Amino acid sequence: MPVYAAFASNMDPKQMAERAPHSPMRGAGWLVGWRLTFGGEDVHWEGALATVVEDRDSQVFVVLYDVPEWDEASLDQWTGIELGMYKRVRLRVATLDGDVLAWVYVLDSYEGGLPSARYLGIIADSAEKAGAPDDYVKDLRTRPCKSLGD
Repeated sequence: MPVYAAFASNMDPKQMAERAPHSPMRGAGWLVGWRLTFGGEDVHWEGALATVVEDRDSQVFVVLYDVPEWDEASLDQWTGIELGMYKRVRLRVATLDGDVLAWVYVLDSYEGGLPSARYLGIIADSAEKAGAPDDYVKDLRTRPCKSLGD
């Protein structure tokens, strides 16, 4: 069964249950050699969108989900694949049980820009609900962001 690695708001199991109801949480892991960043500020009204980029000195906490074929289309639609905003990339995820091959959604835009405070808060809350380490969640909560009034 295909495995999806969520690094943004889909880390929240409740949100994933709404978007892909047949896709159980499989566990968690790390994208080693990747960094969480933001980009595409010009394509989203609220601010920059989450993505990952290669960075050998970083790692990104992810939540893994087993996604049957019939839930893939729903996730693609929620993520904006059809609009060309994101594309799928297959990566290795380090878990306590060994590496798992999974897909992530990577923004098809330039890195840069700030996420909104609301969006960044949603990502931090999602990471916390998924069991991310406290220092990872703290880092998310203290990242630069912008208010909607900016």
